Amino acid sequence: MQTTYIETQQISFQDFKNQILEDYKLGRISREMSYLGRREVLTGKAKFGIFGDGKELPQLAMAKVFRDGDFRSGYYRDQTFALAVNALTVESFFAQLYADTSVEREPASAGRQMNGHFATRSLNEDGSWKDLTAQKNISSDISPTAGQMPRLLGLAQASKIYKTVKFEGSEKFSREGNEIAFGTIGDASTAEGHFWETLNAACALQVPMVVSIWDDGYGISVPTKNQRAKADIAEMLSGFQRKEGENQGCEIIQVKAWDYPALLDAYARAEQFARVESVPVVVHVIEVTQPQGHSTSGSHERYKNEERLAWESQFDGLVKFREWILNYSIEIEGKEEVLATAEELDAIDNEAKKTVKAGQKQAWENYQKTITDLIASVLPLVENLKGQNAEIENYISQFNKLVSKAKKDVFHLVRKSLLATRGNNSAERNQLMQKYNEIFEVEKDNYSSHLYSQSQWKAKNVKEIKPIYSDASEDVDGRVVVRNNFDKIFEKYPETLVFGEDAGNIGDVNQGLEGMQEKYGDVRIADTGIREATILGQGIGMAMRGLRPIAEIQYLDYILYCLQGMSDDLATVQYRTKGGQKSPVIIRTRGHRLEGVWHSGSPMAGILNLSKGILVLVPRNLTKAAGFYNTMLQSDDPAVIVECLNGYRLKEKQPDNLGEFTVPVGKIEVTKEGKDVTLVTYGSTWRIVMEAAEELEKLGISAEVIDVQSLIPFDLTHEIAESVKKTNRLVVIDEDVEGGTSAFILQQILEKQKAFRFLDSDPLTISANDHRPAYASDGDYFSKPSADDMVEKIYTMFNETNPQKYPAIF
Repeated sequence: MQTTYIETQQISFQDFKNQILEDYKLGRISREMSYLGRREVLTGKAKFGIFGDGKELPQLAMAKVFRDGDFRSGYYRDQTFALAVNALTVESFFAQLYADTSVEREPASAGRQMNGHFATRSLNEDGSWKDLTAQKNISSDISPTAGQMPRLLGLAQASKIYKTVKFEGSEKFSREGNEIAFGTIGDASTAEGHFWETLNAACALQVPMVVSIWDDGYGISVPTKNQRAKADIAEMLSGFQRKEGENQGCEIIQVKAWDYPALLDAYARAEQFARVESVPVVVHVIEVTQPQGHSTSGSHERYKNEERLAWESQFDGLVKFREWILNYSIEIEGKEEVLATAEELDAIDNEAKKTVKAGQKQAWENYQKTITDLIASVLPLVENLKGQNAEIENYISQFNKLVSKAKKDVFHLVRKSLLATRGNNSAERNQLMQKYNEIFEVEKDNYSSHLYSQSQWKAKNVKEIKPIYSDASEDVDGRVVVRNNFDKIFEKYPETLVFGEDAGNIGDVNQGLEGMQEKYGDVRIADTGIREATILGQGIGMAMRGLRPIAEIQYLDYILYCLQGMSDDLATVQYRTKGGQKSPVIIRTRGHRLEGVWHSGSPMAGILNLSKGILVLVPRNLTKAAGFYNTMLQSDDPAVIVECLNGYRLKEKQPDNLGEFTVPVGKIEVTKEGKDVTLVTYGSTWRIVMEAAEELEKLGISAEVIDVQSLIPFDLTHEIAESVKKTNRLVVIDEDVEGGTSAFILQQILEKQKAFRFLDSDPLTISANDHRPAYASDGDYFSKPSADDMVEKIYTMFNETNPQKYPAIF
């Protein structure tokens, strides 16, 4: 018989037996959770279900080598693993299925994620870090297939960094860098680019990462042969296999999902490679079954033939595990010892069903109680209004006829009743209104909190420290200001590091990091391959483990490669865990007006709309950019900072207090005062707007110029509205396409700040053409707003109101 991991341990046969039966029991509990979970969906008590049945054995094996301090970045079928590492209970499993909004009952997401999306809580209630080395950690799951992979790279790389980087409090995040990052992915999702990019980067960086591929032969209904160049992913990956004596590549282990001893051995070897040698490992788990099919949305009988279904029944992992237990015997001191009888396993099966049913029942009762308590607090107040409007009784009758009541039904009843009794100022209506406000605040917190940090370290709380200048302050290139500021940052914050394409050896393409690698080493100032998605992923994972990474995306146009990770992962970390996790990564990029289709784009509207949850900071020069880095390193919000690509060689006066001065987020700056029209802009376009404003002065138009500086958050004190109140005219000038950032800014000013009340003319937006900018200076002139465009269009506003004073130009 093959030697197993457990059998090599110095334990007694009784302990060995207990461990085996405990695994069997946990596997049966997990399977019953899948079965009952599906029934709960199909009977209408839950909206959707996706379960981990068929993957119980490999997850039990993986859990055995998962230690305190380790991290998982995974796939939404890992319920058995989550149970095994005590990150999930039967009750919390069903609480998530029902979308219970209690953090105590559903700590992974407080009902915000569909079932199967697991997370542990890395933060205390005040947003401070827990000791992550004292617990087993699961980074919050996301649904997009392979989207969890880039983050996995950062989680693993953090261990390698902690081998040399130490700072006050670092002991909460790592014990000498000995942690492993475990990743899980469905076999079909290995067709995604994120999988290959992550594995490639891990092999180049040699990080302690173990990736488990659950291979059931299908991607929903599409067989593996249609997913990739070869059906066997391990064969495809053979070129990644490391060679003896080389410090590149990974280890590849293939193992059957139903072979319990082989699984224990596979994960024991994987742990040895990753934890001891810091080598990435792929564990290709084949012959996985999926007894209930992909999800509750359909049946796998539609696409699996009878032969396949019969094989799945025979090679179900728990069936084979039961067979192995019953067939196992060993002679000890002349006596044959067995693990269990069929009757004993039957008893475990029955107990598992009872355990799951009891947990489900308690979870349902807890969930229902939140609704019945809500009804009990509201319905009598609604009934008190029956005499004030005849419709109220009808509303109550319709509500009482509902077989199943949700929170939305309660709120619908209250809001309809308040609408029907509008204009009444009775004590009864005021009572209901007061109750409505009270319960609305509760549900607003339940469903909408923590998009941004709510801790004392949120960016909005960082106080402004103005740059200090003296007679000794030099005029230097903008890139020198940001470089020297980075020098102060890396000296002040040992947990801060930067990485990106050309960021290390040559100090980035614009020399904003010149000399930093030589001074602080290649661990903290690092070059990467051309792989934007995993550059972002490195940042997300490292920040989840207490480091302060600056992930550099060389040009703003290239940020589109990592926009999926920004949108689906980074932007939602705090939200989807309701403040349970955070990832305060800074994305450093540069862009705006320069040369050509691929180096002067301005995809700001996409960033704004797809990445709510990330601060978007758009400094007009490199001194402002440096101030934003100083701000964000005191904050636990993630941010993208867009440096002006055409500003590195422009002269700026270098502040004396580098590394200390801050630029507040959500704060505009009036850079030129005026009385006739308010011009709002940001970034590189600001310089052109200032040029246009000077030309307008010559034409008798006094323009006030406002640099937004921060798009998210936007003008928190509504200073722009005060400017419009003074000038009565508004122009938003932007290098994004029509309907892009200018539309966002206009909505913020007119709707949120209600500046429409002060306008004497229609608001005007001046934006770029809808195509990408053409090459060279002429391309910029004819593609994006020029000073001539601005002067003429703003002048026309005044021509329309006073043609005699401002005669038409054309």
